[in-house]
Amino acid sequence: MEFQATITDRNGQNLSDNLSDSRSPMLSSVQEVYGRGQTWRLTQLWLKKGFWDDRLDIKVGRATVGEDFGSIETHFQNLALGPGIPGKSRSNYWMNWPVSQWMARAKINFTPEVYFQVGLYNENPYNYDKGDGFRFEFTDSDGNLVPFELGWQPELGPDHLKGNYRLGGYYTSAHGSVYHTWQDGSYSSEAHGYGGYLIIQQQLFAQGHDNHRGLTLTLSNIMNDRRTSKLDNTQTVALAWKGMFESRPKDEIGLGAARLHVNSAYSRMLERENEYHGVSDYNDATYLPVIHGAEYDYELYYSVNATNWLTIRPNIQYVAAPGANSAVKNAVVAGLGASLNF
Repeated sequence: MEFQATITDRNGQNLSDNLSDSRSPMLSSVQEVYGRGQTWRLTQLWLKKGFWDDRLDIKVGRATVGEDFGSIETHFQNLALGPGIPGKSRSNYWMNWPVSQWMARAKINFTPEVYFQVGLYNENPYNYDKGDGFRFEFTDSDGNLVPFELGWQPELGPDHLKGNYRLGGYYTSAHGSVYHTWQDGSYSSEAHGYGGYLIIQQQLFAQGHDNHRGLTLTLSNIMNDRRTSKLDNTQTVALAWKGMFESRPKDEIGLGAARLHVNSAYSRMLERENEYHGVSDYNDATYLPVIHGAEYDYELYYSVNATNWLTIRPNIQYVAAPGANSAVKNAVVAGLGASLNF
């Protein structure tokens, strides 16, 4: 049996607000540790137990969706390239760290490498409200998110190259506005949300036959329903090389790119809303920028293993069309992350 309890606190300012129009915020974020309200939270409080030699794994309590579903190992600072990728594309339903929900998850391990899992996560607006990080009631629930995932985690070849392959999807009983039904100031229809994802992470070679070093490729594709989702598809590609230099076997360099595409039905809804209010001037405060196409996020980082307990990770990011708004200038951002392990 395993028990986990975690309390988190987020405070600070959002640099991404300075890169985009406040009426059309960035679709990603240049700060992986910002978002979901700057407040104290109970992020984890769960029990996990295996049955029948761990062929069945049950987890219950409060947890984030992204810690079990669609999860990969990555060290990028840009949110679109981080772990829990499906949550970046459907953030109104799929809650990643640090927002927890009442949940239950069952996982069947067919072999040490192959599994199938399904979860149930209660969706409640207070989960991400500031000051409500320790509310636990079920009142005002919008519905439940049901993610499911088939996974394969092999170690390939004589060097045991690690892989992480995840094919999954989700369905939510919560209702969302159907964008193409917006007319004369309101929506005429609501619907449930759903989507799917494919994530591939594979070490391509082990440097010096040491699988703690070498090059790893990560690919992902997320698809969301076009009735209720602001982003209908998202793709990422990344390479990370650990131990490139013989004198620095624990250092890592990473390069990644993400594409976040706006649902055309959402774009048309913005156009109709501007027409309804009779505004067409972008500089009018009441005008809603009509975002379309995609936002592109790129990042290059170098992770320095300064000591066994300190890692420093400077990075540089390039954001093209922040918020998928062509009227906003592209941006270059320099970042710095650090981690301490005791």
